[in-house]
Amino acid sequence: MQFCDDCGSMMHSDGDEMVCKNCGATEGRDQDLADQFVSTDEQSGDELVETEEGDNFEGKPTDDSVTCEECGHGEAWYNIKQTGAADEPPTRFFRCKECDHRWREYN
Repeated sequence: MQFCDDCGSMMHSDGDEMVCKNCGATEGRDQDLADQFVSTDEQSGDELVETEEGDNFEGKPTDDSVTCEECGHGEAWYNIKQTGAADEPPTRFFRCKECDHRWREYN
């Protein structure tokens, strides 16, 4: 990993030089270190998951370990969010696949 001398941001490989995405500064790439750099493709929009409140994202499916309190169905969608302080366990939010009842579980 190489950082920009001008602004301190992480630089990325572009051919034989390193380019800062923040300020555009460029530096020659040290050929001795070239084998240590790994370039990856950026994620496309299809690979990104939006988890903002109000998004139409179902979440992850559960296994048979949950039971809806309203209809007794054994499958639900769930999301995990950190609702308290960082040293507290996250909260799991469920939505029944059958009746759309919502509930939460604190660990």
